[in-house]
Amino acid sequence: MTALEKATGDVVLKFEPFVLHVLCQELQDAQLLHSAAVNSGFRNSGITVGRGGKIMMAIRSTHCLEVPLSHKGKLMVSEEYMEFLIDVANRKMEEN
Repeated sequence: MTALEKATGDVVLKFEPFVLHVLCQELQDAQLLHSAAVNSGFRNSGITVGRGGKIMMAIRSTHCLEVPLSHKGKLMVSEEYMEFLIDVANRKMEEN
């Protein structure tokens, strides 16, 4: 909170889930892995095919969190709310 109170600009608390990239030999392999990932709850997963034919499968969950804490140096959250956000972010990390 002390650091937030000293901030002069915008401060954001941001949590992003892990991303697992898997290089697949065949599109069929990527599709099978994609189905398994989505069915396991990793709904932000996807397949990318590069210009050279490289097939990449990205497994990513939906455990995102992005909350503004201060704006132009003005603190926008209370200490109690900050503790709540930290608890939420820590739970998302555990689920991650």
